[in-house]
Amino acid sequence: MLAVVGTVPDPSIPVLDGQATIEGDEIVVGGKRLRVGRGTTALLAAAIKVAILMDQPMPHAYLAGDIGTGEGSLRLYAYLTEKLPHGKFRAIAFHYILPDVDWHNKVLLALDAMEPRPLLLADAGWMYVAKMSGQAPSYDLFTPDAGELAFLADEKAPHPFYTRGFLLKEENRVPELIERAYRNEDASRCILVKGTRDFVATRHGIHATIDGPTVEAMEAIGGTGDTLSGMAAALVASGKDLLHAAQIAAEANRVAGVLTRATPATQIHEIIGNLPRALGEVLGSSR
Repeated sequence: MLAVVGTVPDPSIPVLDGQATIEGDEIVVGGKRLRVGRGTTALLAAAIKVAILMDQPMPHAYLAGDIGTGEGSLRLYAYLTEKLPHGKFRAIAFHYILPDVDWHNKVLLALDAMEPRPLLLADAGWMYVAKMSGQAPSYDLFTPDAGELAFLADEKAPHPFYTRGFLLKEENRVPELIERAYRNEDASRCILVKGTRDFVATRHGIHATIDGPTVEAMEAIGGTGDTLSGMAAALVASGKDLLHAAQIAAEANRVAGVLTRATPATQIHEIIGNLPRALGEVLGSSR
């Protein structure tokens, strides 16, 4: 089973702990209805769609409301340290949360107490704090875009805001940045770099480059990187190999854009609606 950890931009949302389902363009967790938009809800919605298609259990969600003040994030960190040691998950995907190194390390200790220890995936704020804490190698999959990869590759940057200027034009330097991140021990076991071209890599080099089909409008639609991360997480939780899961997710995300006939005005829930068909096509062709 997959667990998804993250925050939503609504300060009224308490810590939610429960199975996640999807109804139309809303996620339902613990009786709370959350509209699907960019961020953790898009990741979670994509994971649910994959779970349904592959006849897997619905993802378990640990969520809290946070609009950037950190209050919800801190409540969620504290809750996780208490609850995670008793959980049973094949994989856990961590997403938007205000980075706090001390609390992150406490959560990592809680994860180490799980038996068996789940595969750990991180995107967005949790990926930042994993790197900031020096614990990136404890994770199995990071899903950065090129700008986030530049932060991972900058061994002197304490925060993404301070990534050094020499790491400009990151999209053209992805292979170099991947190598640098691994050399500095600031990368997970596998990396899926999202962009005009998607790269699946480990410390041994780039294993796959996905550059088609190309849907230029996807770059302008908020949440498409989140759906990619959500599909990868759900595929890993279903038992797929990390590298294979990352590549399948990257291909399926692009096919979903084609099926949606995406334009810059397209909403992320429209693309999510086409993920099952897109994933089915990619899985069929990979066989």
